Amino acid sequence: MTDVVLTGGARTGPAADPAPTPDIDEPHRGGSWLRFAATKAGGALVSLVMVVVLGFFAFRILPGDPVRSLARGRRVSPEQLEAMRVEMGLDQPLMAQFWRYLTDLLRGNLGYSYTYNQPVSELIGERLLPTLLLTGTAFAISVLLGLWLGQRAAWRRGSFFDRAQTGTALTLWSVPTFWLGLLLLLVFAGTLHWFPTGGMISVGSGATGVALVLDVAHHMVLPVLTLAAVIYAQYLLVMRASLLEEMTSDYLVTARAKGLNEDGVRRRHAVPNALLPTVTLIFLALGGLIGGAVTVEAVYSWPGLGYLTFQALRAPDFPVLQGTFVVFSAIVILMNFIADLLYRSLDPRLRTA
Repeated sequence: MTDVVLTGGARTGPAADPAPTPDIDEPHRGGSWLRFAATKAGGALVSLVMVVVLGFFAFRILPGDPVRSLARGRRVSPEQLEAMRVEMGLDQPLMAQFWRYLTDLLRGNLGYSYTYNQPVSELIGERLLPTLLLTGTAFAISVLLGLWLGQRAAWRRGSFFDRAQTGTALTLWSVPTFWLGLLLLLVFAGTLHWFPTGGMISVGSGATGVALVLDVAHHMVLPVLTLAAVIYAQYLLVMRASLLEEMTSDYLVTARAKGLNEDGVRRRHAVPNALLPTVTLIFLALGGLIGGAVTVEAVYSWPGLGYLTFQALRAPDFPVLQGTFVVFSAIVILMNFIADLLYRSLDPRLRTA
């Protein structure tokens, strides 16, 4: 097809179509996101280095001598104590011990336990699954319960349901975890005898298959209830506050004008936008939840990383304390890093910043 020539030399047709303008914002956005991720990753790395340094020197000021603790209840001569100290490397200067600790850590070696006589990495590997099982179950329950009750309470602001849920959440959030655990243990295990007093499985039961699963679930009830009762409260309160802020937005008025009922307005418009700060809180709390399981595992003698840390504090067992401290801290730092990236990805205002 020939082009039509107009007055002044202008032409119409295919040749007159302007060339597509490249989207100059995409490289900028990609580069901005990469810079943001690199900055956060650098901050996380610096935090991890500080944790490693702090973890080594902080545990060295704990009261007690590991060598004498291991020899407790036995007749040991001063020469034998000194030989044990040399074997553990505690006779070396503090900076020499620190340099050895750093070089071992870079090779993936977390040290050798004084009390368990096995590598710390093996100990952590054995105790990691029980901790993940306990905290993962409590985390799932607390998130689902907190978000559901929080959005229901906000949508019924000022009602009896709202006041009851908010009051209960504030009360449980202020209760120390170990105190609540001891209370539940006293009532449901010590007085009513509904649940076992501790451990993960019944001693000498020899259960396998479904019977073993049921036995573990029976032992999990009280520690999971203790963790979830304290944690769900913060999700409820944050979700409630976020949804109350969204309820005054103009887009909800528009949604109602289109004919959506209140349930549809809440589920399809208000709740998804109110989830942004809650998603960040979920990842931040997930890292702290694993580290915070120390008190619950100690109360219920749950054979996880928390109980391992509690026992290492009593010795003191420096390699175990350092290893669990680094693992707990690394999980918290990683969850914070993921929360930062996820929040930037979910919030369009931050993506274009």
